[in-house]
Amino acid sequence: MNETSATSASGLSLLPDGIATLTAIHFTIIAVVAILVVIGLLWGIKAKRSRVKASRDVIANAEEAGVPPAPVDSDDQRATTPAPAPVEQRKAEQSQTQTRTVAPAPAPPPPPIERVSPVPATPTPARADPSPAIAPTVQPPAEIKAPPTPVDTPVSSPAFADGPVTQLKGLGPKVATQLGALGVTTVGEMAALSESEAQSIDAQLGNFTGRMGRDRWIEQARLLAAGDKAGFEAIFGKL
Repeated sequence: MNETSATSASGLSLLPDGIATLTAIHFTIIAVVAILVVIGLLWGIKAKRSRVKASRDVIANAEEAGVPPAPVDSDDQRATTPAPAPVEQRKAEQSQTQTRTVAPAPAPPPPPIERVSPVPATPTPARADPSPAIAPTVQPPAEIKAPPTPVDTPVSSPAFADGPVTQLKGLGPKVATQLGALGVTTVGEMAALSESEAQSIDAQLGNFTGRMGRDRWIEQARLLAAGDKAGFEAIFGKL
């Protein structure tokens, strides 16, 4: 028993004093390296997923915008199969044979034309006119009268005043219907509105409120009711 204890004690004494510490340091370094490797693998997987997601987002955005996505390089896409040369050569020969122009056959010679000798005409004796020649009377050309210049018939002011309000610029049939329901159907009735009456009617036009002032319906109506067509067209354009 004492010999065994002595032997084990002598074996332990042969090991250096710091071997246990070095072994612990080595295991710690190995563990740290392993952890770093695992972190690097996880980071690479995450980066790859991010790239794949970004490329999908780019393709989706391009499809939504109507722009064709950029082609992705791959071994299958890079490999191009050249078209067989004999087929192209046959197509070229066929096209050449089709485009060749066929020379037209020579036309047959025309039949000989028989010449007919002209028959001499027998001269007719001139008849003596016993009556003396009468010189024809030349009549002077009739004077051509120029067509009368059309004159614009002036339209009287009552014609404009009694006309519908659709003669005014910017006033269509829908607004005319609403104005008719409010008692304004003619240009004269529009021209006779006071400022307060015009504001009251304009406020009842719904979606067309404000058009009476912007399009100057009262001013247009007063010019037409006064028969001042020239003044109307100078400001608001041709009637």
